[in-house]
This record gives sequence, structure tokens and C-alpha cells, in this order.
Amino acid sequence: MFYDKKDGTTQCRLCPHECVVSEGKTGICGVRKNIKGKLYSLVYGKLCSTNIDPIEKKPLFHFAPGTECLSIATVGCNLSCAFCQNFEISHPPSGGILGIDITPEKVVEAATNRELPGIAYTYTEPTIAWEFYHEIMKLAKKAGLYNVWISNGYISPEPARKIAKLMDAVNVDLKGDIGFYRKLCGVPNEEPMHTALRIYKDAGVWIEVTNLVIPGHNDRPEQARKLAEWVKENLGPDTPMHFSRFYPQYKLDDIQPTPVKTVEAAAKAAQNAGLRWAYVGNVPGNGMEDTVCPECGDVLIKRAGMSMASFKQSCERCKVDVPIAGKEWMK
Repeated sequence: MFYDKKDGTTQCRLCPHECVVSEGKTGICGVRKNIKGKLYSLVYGKLCSTNIDPIEKKPLFHFAPGTECLSIATVGCNLSCAFCQNFEISHPPSGGILGIDITPEKVVEAATNRELPGIAYTYTEPTIAWEFYHEIMKLAKKAGLYNVWISNGYISPEPARKIAKLMDAVNVDLKGDIGFYRKLCGVPNEEPMHTALRIYKDAGVWIEVTNLVIPGHNDRPEQARKLAEWVKENLGPDTPMHFSRFYPQYKLDDIQPTPVKTVEAAAKAAQNAGLRWAYVGNVPGNGMEDTVCPECGDVLIKRAGMSMASFKQSCERCKVDVPIAGKEWMK
């Protein structure tokens, strides 16, 4: 789906790259190929990763907390982030479409047989497996399961609107400003991500945002503040935002891990910008993965590692309610 064809070439319309793909070639994602003038998905029905994860691992802290989900991935990605933590599957060797063959029906059956409430499309960019995931998501909805995407947000408006109809929650990684995206991700700017987030918001999808804080690139508090201001203005002050600590990865293996104080300062900057629910990730035991009352600081949702330990939706003292989506899937 989402392509034009002319004189044997194809132009993909799935993401803003809009790759012109000639016969026998693939687009930037590496998984959409021109075969005799038609664009085919090479990852339809082929999963490279399947696990059962707590929803908090995604991270989604305010959607169906305490539940576990079937987490699936295909190979491929439409960004080229120098810090990718899953580069072995997001950018596999040329011609390497890794994975097991499986039908959409069998994916949903795997979730229901294990009595899991939902499916997460994660680890690599779900956009590039749009057709496969769209079929799975339709069947999942019929089976009463939730669908959550963990995404870079680099998707064109039409497929975003169509998939949003089947999506219950999404976590989009807003990586930085225009300079960051150009230097480290291989795309010209952040506007497509902003557009996708607005589309998901308008469609009623529950949204959380993640920002990986990398020393020397996007680690200044004012950068976190600007991101948070955009989130507040466009998505609302109750949108949870996660600031994650960077560890050496892929092409940035010469950069030291982000100082804990730097990540904490980013979360504080977001709170000062007006976001009520700002978190710190990849820093076990610092307490900033707990949901606390923004008025008095009492712990309302306690998290241990990547799982929920205790849950209170309201602060009785301050009469503050924690926004929670997907409660119908909680036990």
C-alpha cells in the first residue's frame, strides 16, 4: 500500500522519505522492494523478535499499567540513528530479511493463548511493517486486545490516520531539534514527527513521549524545556514524558553514559515547563520512575524495575487524579 508507480519505477508514500525505488531495489528502510514495477513488503508475515514484556518497558506508564503484552518486531527502520540500540535488527546486513514465518492470525492466537491483554509493535520501527501490522491489529481488535506502537514517528499523514483507528496507545521518541535529526538520524527535520503526534492526538490515541539524553548532543536543560513546551502546547500537560539515560551504542560507542544528574535535570526542566508527569529512565532505583502527586510529592504508582509494584490513581490529600488510559485491560 501507499505507493505510486510509473514507467517501472515506484515511489513509496509510506513515510516522508518518499523513496523512488527502481526495479530490484529497496527503499531506505531496506524492506520495501520494487519487483517488476510493484512495491512489495519483504517483512509481511516475518517476525524477527517475539517476547512477553511488561507494558512499563515500552515505556508506557499511564496506559494499562501492570499488564503484560506480546511484543513483536520485524527487521528494518526508516531512520539511521547513530545511537540505535537494536541496530542488529533495525539495520541488518544487506539482503538479510531475518525472522520466522507467521500469519497475522497466529500472532493474535499467541497473545490470546497466553491470556495477554494486548500486543506491542516495538524494538524496530513499526511503520515499515505497516501492512502486516495493520492486519494483525484488525484481528487483535476483534479479539478484544489492545494495540500499542513504540515508534520514531516518521510516518506520512495518510497511513498515520489509517493506523490510528486501530491504535490504543503510542510512545513516540522525540529525539531532539532539527540539528539533532540531521546530524544523527539521517532526516531533515522533526516536523513529520510533530504531524504524526497531532494526528494520533486528534484520533484519541493515548500518547507518551520519550527523549534519549545524549551527552554533547541534546543534554542541555533548555533543550528538554523546549521539547516539553512543544508537548504541552500540542499534546497537553498530562502527556507523560520519559527522559532516558544514554549508554554507548552502535556508532556512538565512544560517548560515556549520560550523568544521572543530567537526565534528572532534563525531567525537572520538563516539569518546570508545565508537564505534570516527567520520568527518568535507564537509571534503576533513583525513584524518578514512580508516579508522584505533582502537588505534594506522595508516591501514587510505585514501580520496581520495569514493573508496577503498587497503584493508587488519586491523591486523597490533594484531590489529584492520575490520568490512566486502558483501564479496561487492568486486572
